[in-house]
Amino acid sequence: MLNIQLASPLTVTTPKGFKATGIHVGLRRKRKDLALLICEAGADAAAVYTTNQVQAAPITVTKQAMATSGGKVHAVLVNSGNANACTGQLGLEHAYASQQAVADQFQLAQEHVVIASTGIIGQPLEIDTLLQGIEQLQPDEGEADDFALAILTTDTGTKTAGRQIWLGGELVSVCGVAKGSGMIHPNMATMLGFLTTDASIASPLLQDILKSAVNRTFNCITVDGDSSTNDMVMILASGAAQTQPLQPGTDEMGQFQQAVEEVCQDLAKQIARDGEGATKLIEVNVHGTANEWTARKIAKQIVGSSLVKTAIFGEDANWGRIIAAVGSIDEPIDVGQIDIRIGSQWVLRHSMPILFDESLASRELAQEVVEIEVNLNQGPASSHAFGCDLTYDYIKINASYRT
Repeated sequence: MLNIQLASPLTVTTPKGFKATGIHVGLRRKRKDLALLICEAGADAAAVYTTNQVQAAPITVTKQAMATSGGKVHAVLVNSGNANACTGQLGLEHAYASQQAVADQFQLAQEHVVIASTGIIGQPLEIDTLLQGIEQLQPDEGEADDFALAILTTDTGTKTAGRQIWLGGELVSVCGVAKGSGMIHPNMATMLGFLTTDASIASPLLQDILKSAVNRTFNCITVDGDSSTNDMVMILASGAAQTQPLQPGTDEMGQFQQAVEEVCQDLAKQIARDGEGATKLIEVNVHGTANEWTARKIAKQIVGSSLVKTAIFGEDANWGRIIAAVGSIDEPIDVGQIDIRIGSQWVLRHSMPILFDESLASRELAQEVVEIEVNLNQGPASSHAFGCDLTYDYIKINASYRT
């Protein structure tokens, strides 16, 4: 596939038809805390949501809007600093009020506005402050960076990604922005992700593509094993590139799907690398299973293990913690055929230890990206997962999150 990344950086307003902004209104400290992404002509949209059974008011309102509009979205409002979760009927009223305020401000139907919130759980939203902030929103094509900043919480920096491809002689962009640092755990949770594209594609097809991409990317990351109440990934297609509508089974659809997955994977890795207090990105690749689901499950188990994560932080090539994580999944495997590689060195063959250079292993574990490979030698399937090390700073950050 011809997949190119042209003028850098690519942002959520690179695809034609989108504008964005982000401002400070006082919902949190002194950072930007209110963001708006808008497609004035309307976009075909798709979304996936947190699997946590406790879901915040913005998730409820957005699901209803998507169902009512048939996946047509003109505006996405995001606030940080307050999750508007576990706030009862009042929280739901606040969510509807913010949705209606955006609709009134930009002369849109209420069901064409979706909303998202991130921040502290259980505190009432300062709705008057939020509504006053909405009146100040003036989106522009050049304010994508402000949008990316305004959706952050404990993130150490913004997370953006993009790809550009040729479809039917037209240059099509697929770009995305995300937030996520702590409380990250599959499946889907503790993050917000927004993708834009100027391709032309119907919402049902877009939903299939997004769900598949999320399963292979965002659902393969874990930071601390906790999942949140608020989070979602959404993609909006403006159709402004003037291409023919994408159709299933075509080469163009395959190229587009790959671009979406690449953007999602780029963002997923950035989230994993930015885990609260993290110093290293851990990439786990698992091979030799009967099916992809089992490989993914094992990879997640390894990268989510506190013992593995602390060993990586301590630069200790403790393969025993890795094989213990493999054996802890709740389905049968042949535990006598497992190979494990840490960095460049194989440390286990057919579940038996082999000699390796401890000094070299420690040096490789000191790098910003640590690779672990596991082969069960029991089938043709493979998968991966991404995470980070567990450090002293993680404890400091989360012990005082509300203060």
